[in-house]
Amino acid sequence: MPREYPGAILARKCIMHEPLRIVVVAPDLAVSDPNDDDAIAQAERSRSLRIGLLESGFNLVATLPADVFLADRLAQLQPDMVIVDAESDARDALEHVVMATREAPRPIVMFTNDSDTSHVREAVAAGVTAYVVAGLSPERIRPILDVALVRFQHEQALHQALAETRSELDELSTELKERKLIDRAKGLLMQRQGLSEADAYAKLRKTAMDKGLKLAEVAQRMLDVADLL
Repeated sequence: MPREYPGAILARKCIMHEPLRIVVVAPDLAVSDPNDDDAIAQAERSRSLRIGLLESGFNLVATLPADVFLADRLAQLQPDMVIVDAESDARDALEHVVMATREAPRPIVMFTNDSDTSHVREAVAAGVTAYVVAGLSPERIRPILDVALVRFQHEQALHQALAETRSELDELSTELKERKLIDRAKGLLMQRQGLSEADAYAKLRKTAMDKGLKLAEVAQRMLDVADLL
């Protein structure tokens, strides 16, 4: 049975109206300093994001810190989408998430209020499906994630098609190489034993069957021996 690519799995869940399993990667909501307005604002914003996800019908399975254990935790939870909620430490968080999803690609959506958009290009290049700067409100969450999901599915379909094309080209290349080996071996038999092309091919084929080898393997061995003599 052919292996399904991640985009196809997500598409099937959407068709079956299954709520997407989402993991949010974000700092702890606890604010140690009551006078730290930035930390308070970040915590409130992060809390609003999680409430918005639940109100939009998503299955918020966990909120995780961006640390070295993230890959193992994602492997255990198997979420359909990862949301990065970060501010000034966005680059560090993103590096952890990208590394954690490298072997099992998933849509990655980054929400940030950081006005510095210089990292958008490298974030998208690293695998971020959607990079959302400021303006976070509950009613925007679902359309943003829906678009991110469609884009991810499209990209995964393209990757799958490219991989299949490369595989087909590799098979054609291998087949061509084997055909050339067989033709060279036939030519050798025709030259040294005075056989016709059909008889030379029949001899190669019989030898392959007797020895339980592929025709190309017999041809290669014959050519190797001929090179030594």
